[in-house]
Amino acid sequence: MVATMTGLIDPFGRRIDYVRISVTDRCDLRCTYCMAERQTFLPRAEMLSIAALDRLCSIFVGLGTRRLRLSGGEPLIRKGFMDLVAGVSRHLGYGLDELTLTTNGTRLAGMADELARHGIRRINVSLDTLDPDAYRRITRGGNLAQVMAGLDAAQAAGLAVKINTVALKTDNADALPDIIAWAHGRDMQISLIETMPLGWIEADRTDQFLPLSEVRSALEARWTLTPLAHRTGGPARYVQVAGTGGTLGFITPLTHGFCETCNRVRLTCTGRLVLCLGQEDGIELRDLLRAYPHDDEPIAAAIRVAVTAKPRAHDFNRALTGAPAVARPMSMTGG
Repeated sequence: MVATMTGLIDPFGRRIDYVRISVTDRCDLRCTYCMAERQTFLPRAEMLSIAALDRLCSIFVGLGTRRLRLSGGEPLIRKGFMDLVAGVSRHLGYGLDELTLTTNGTRLAGMADELARHGIRRINVSLDTLDPDAYRRITRGGNLAQVMAGLDAAQAAGLAVKINTVALKTDNADALPDIIAWAHGRDMQISLIETMPLGWIEADRTDQFLPLSEVRSALEARWTLTPLAHRTGGPARYVQVAGTGGTLGFITPLTHGFCETCNRVRLTCTGRLVLCLGQEDGIELRDLLRAYPHDDEPIAAAIRVAVTAKPRAHDFNRALTGAPAVARPMSMTGG
């Protein structure tokens, strides 16, 4: 039985119609601000099957979800990932407005055409530098040429691309204007993101934290930035950059909260519904999937109840002491 409902409303009157889903905690990169160099990943048996992920996506669409974003880890390395995309795409135009993807781009060259065939129209690609040596250092061994080939393939397939760049005090602060100009020169949007205290890493995140208020002030000395009302369903606040003609987003989880308009929940690759990125609140759905293999209503009911406990805001430590706000790494959360 497929669950149906007009929508999910949290305790603060926010309509929850956007779900971000981590399909795997694994990644083929080891970005220094994201995960440990010798990251311990989950046993594969603990991850939801592709069929279970598909089923949960369908339940969320029945509960009023209009946007689904698939992420990881790196989603394109998950075995059977394209089967999931093909399956979920059946909801496009039938309750689901948009199916999107966040990727590091390393596997995109060989998969962009198929993503487009299955109804994906835009993607986010994480990229923090245009310098091959810096890229190799930040990602601990990544090959920038693979990402560039992936971007070429994505645009050739007709996908709209937005670049996500984490602002890093010691690794890319001086190069951010060049990255912005490059992205706009290729007709891509770009968003800058503050480092977030999620999961344990070897380094002290204070060393890399760069407030986007400082970045914006520096950019305004170079270009005219005009605020836009434009929204894409996520937390970015956008400006038009007069000097490049493109759009730039700022995602500021620490220096300027964006929780007042939050319309999102997240699903981990193990089936935990996370109500807030910066909180531990949530419920486990995996056991319910197994207990009710042919009845979606108990799972839908559990989701409805969970959303009534969604917190008002995250609780990130604004001082960035080095300790994570939550132990759960970003790669498990559906970024």
